[in-house]
Amino acid sequence: MLTIRPAASRGHTDIDWLDSWHTFSFGDYRDPQWHGFRSLRVINDDRVAPRGGFDTHPHRDMEIITWVLSGALEHRDSLGNGSVIRPGDMQRMTAGTGILHSEFNPSSAEPVHLLQMWLFPDRKGLNPGYEQRAFSAGAMQNRLCLVASRDGRDGAVTINQDADVFAARFEPGASVRHELRSERHAWLQVARGSVTLNGNMLLAGDGAAVGEESTLDIAGRDSSEIVLFDLA
Repeated sequence: MLTIRPAASRGHTDIDWLDSWHTFSFGDYRDPQWHGFRSLRVINDDRVAPRGGFDTHPHRDMEIITWVLSGALEHRDSLGNGSVIRPGDMQRMTAGTGILHSEFNPSSAEPVHLLQMWLFPDRKGLNPGYEQRAFSAGAMQNRLCLVASRDGRDGAVTINQDADVFAARFEPGASVRHELRSERHAWLQVARGSVTLNGNMLLAGDGAAVGEESTLDIAGRDSSEIVLFDLA
């Protein structure tokens, strides 16, 4: 079974420095039909204007992963971490018992486009934590590259949830196949471009919830990028 979440039907926040589309309920946007999927709670498709950003704010009991599509995002947190996230970098922040952080576009000219995605952790009260790793363009080209997982295998960042997160960039006509184990589910988010998923067309910003399927066939229709969640 495959259910498509069209990009245009998402929630939307548009203020002077932020253009954000919400796949699931977030902030003032509430949609009881789209309040999350399995352990996946938030997918925000954010464009932050030059010199714009999120002031210091708190989180707790959430696994937060950030994937930059273009530009750069500066991060600071109450654990003392400071970094810049660029395309190909996967950042994971375990909010756990509580963490404060800020995110800022350091450029005076270029906007930053990112996906920020939240998953419920497998248990509450974890110690806050942070991890960031870079993945080469070649590792993602026309293939699924594991960028986050519970066990951190193959160089992925670790997340405290039974989930595998993959990123891929496709040339037109390139395709991959992903096998879902029994009782597993998937969410595919199109970050840019367009793809087909088991023959269904998906455009930039579209998402698709997958259950009761054993095989996912994903093909790029043009130059495109996706994030794929394999979920318990």
